[in-house]
Amino acid sequence: MRPSAGAYPASRTAPVVCLDTLIRLRRGQRAPEPPRRLPLPAGMTAPMGCDAVAIPADLGPELMARLPRVGCVYADDTHWWWLLPADSDYALRWPASARYSAGAFLPGAPAVPALVHRPAGTIPYTPPIPLYLALCRVTGTTPVWSEPLSA
Repeated sequence: MRPSAGAYPASRTAPVVCLDTLIRLRRGQRAPEPPRRLPLPAGMTAPMGCDAVAIPADLGPELMARLPRVGCVYADDTHWWWLLPADSDYALRWPASARYSAGAFLPGAPAVPALVHRPAGTIPYTPPIPLYLALCRVTGTTPVWSEPLSA
């Protein structure tokens, strides 16, 4: 039994693309740039891995003055970046003005910020809890820890 006329759409043929065209198109594509990452200064090691938190640049000097120990700090026109041990966001909710970056990656950054502070020694970290509390203080944010456990 044959289907009635109009049961199938008019057949259309797809344009044919030759191998040369595909190769030319592929060569014209740019490989995506890998995301930039905050570098460790020469002679420093990060035994606990490395994350970073970006804070608005206008808060940077005030935070620096409030901290008992400051690790590596990088700065550009808009942010100050603080190196922290990996997983420093565990059980913390950083204030909205902060931008946490696992692996110390700088997504979308046009260039690596300049190093503005290097601590003595070989460890690049700023202790995360004092930084978190100081940031909460200067932004007027109540510190929020992880949700309480229920019994």
